[in-house]
Amino acid sequence: MTPLVTDSSINGVALAVLVVLFLLVAVAGFMAARFKRADSLDSLDEWGLGGRKFGTWITWFLLGGDLYTAYTFVAVPAAMFATGAVAGFFAVPYTIVLYPIIFVFMARLWSVSHRHGYVTTADFVRGRYDDRGLSLAVAVTGFVATMPYIALQLVGIQAVLEVAGIGGGDNWFAKDAPLFVAFAVLAAYTYTSGLRAPAVIAFVKDILIYLVIIVAVIYLPSQVGGWHEIFGAAKEKMDSVNQATGKPTGAFLPGEGQGWAYATLGLGSALALFMYPHSVTASLSSSSRNTIRRNAAILPAYSFVLGLLALLGWVAIAAKTDVTGLDGNPNPQLVVPQLFEDFFPDWFAGVAFAAIAIGALVPAAIMSIAAANTFSRNIYKEWLNKKATPKQEAQVSKVVSLLVKAFALVFVLTLDKANAINFQLLGGIWILQIFPAVVFSLYTRWFHRWALLAGWAVGMVYGTVKAYQVINPATGKHFGGSLAEIPGLGDMGYIAMTAFALNLVVTVVLSLVLNAAKVGNGRDRTRPGDYYADADDPRVAADLSDDPADPTRPDPV
Repeated sequence: MTPLVTDSSINGVALAVLVVLFLLVAVAGFMAARFKRADSLDSLDEWGLGGRKFGTWITWFLLGGDLYTAYTFVAVPAAMFATGAVAGFFAVPYTIVLYPIIFVFMARLWSVSHRHGYVTTADFVRGRYDDRGLSLAVAVTGFVATMPYIALQLVGIQAVLEVAGIGGGDNWFAKDAPLFVAFAVLAAYTYTSGLRAPAVIAFVKDILIYLVIIVAVIYLPSQVGGWHEIFGAAKEKMDSVNQATGKPTGAFLPGEGQGWAYATLGLGSALALFMYPHSVTASLSSSSRNTIRRNAAILPAYSFVLGLLALLGWVAIAAKTDVTGLDGNPNPQLVVPQLFEDFFPDWFAGVAFAAIAIGALVPAAIMSIAAANTFSRNIYKEWLNKKATPKQEAQVSKVVSLLVKAFALVFVLTLDKANAINFQLLGGIWILQIFPAVVFSLYTRWFHRWALLAGWAVGMVYGTVKAYQVINPATGKHFGGSLAEIPGLGDMGYIAMTAFALNLVVTVVLSLVLNAAKVGNGRDRTRPGDYYADADDPRVAADLSDDPADPTRPDPV
């Protein structure tokens, strides 16, 4: 079977199906402004959080669409195809570890945010410590870490269109045109409908994804000799020598010296995921704290689908899938769309392409909204215009949501796309450094605000420098990986976890010193009962002081 991706022809049927479904979803995005309609979208609560009205099933689809992104559908199978289990399959156990973690702390964050009208984690940190500097650090980190994650979604759309026969070649404009198309579509419907757009589109995305993956997992193994043949071909490829490095191509299973890499990638990614602004935004849009916990219990259903998706990377090895792009260079990100191109009728390949493209649009929309909310609330209003009205906040957020996508395009155009999973892992290195300031502060104020800021700075600098020093041996580009030697152990590990460990050491030591010296830790605007408040809970409105100077008085909702 000759893959069409190396041909100059366009798969007209698949492309037509993709375009039709894509346009239907875009129309749904524009019409979503009517979904759970408010009198006006001129506030962050309405535009950026959907009015905080979403119930269990809407939140489930929204979080699923938010968390299971082009990283899931494109980058994880591509990593399995290119370098094996350590680089790709860690994503499965990390999602399993993730949900008990969010079950414990996310309900507390929802409650205190509901109580005080917080829109972002930086809002919470500002209220907990009354510290503009620490709040700014959390906000900037979330904003910057989201850029490579959005970029990954655009890479997924580009891969689909390239397999369909467009968007490749040596001409830079033709090659990157799909990214600009994706930018235009995202910009338009997120600007007009806010978070309601991805909430509506997520239903379509999940139905398509489940359909496509179930069909693929049942049908494809029988076409390449069964799972025995698939695992055998994968092991043979991973054991072969990479000519560029002189080492094995990858790891069929984590071997000697790779345990730390696998474990730290899994744990670090689990700790980092719900620190991202988009994860918090999707959670805070829910109507109650119990909605959060119910979702933590049922979201693992997606982990099963993720495991099946990851294995498609090895199915492609057995199928001898050609991932040569239209520019003549190998591109592992093409592996899943190319599988569907090679083995399914054109119309079904088009459905699969649409599922992947829409699977990128949903999270990209939520990410751009979340990053924009962070900028509007914690940078614009906090530092540039303290008297900004809710309408002005919302307008700034809408404009910044456009700029965020533009910054994401810069990541795509300048960083190495050969191993796109590093886009997500690079963001993880940064975002994990706000974990102490956010999660620990939900339970205690023992950690000093200045110590949290110093620990954050050490983790950010170390993580960024180490990630920059990782060079892809095949391309010679920086930021070519997310693993580096763990000091004192000698084994390779996820840079984010090493930076996080340094962050914790600095935070704990300085907290001991500053607390012993009785250095002030700022004013806490929250009370213990705030962390248990629920929708319509009388504690939200009862017994509030009218004295603006009262440190226990909540911020106005």
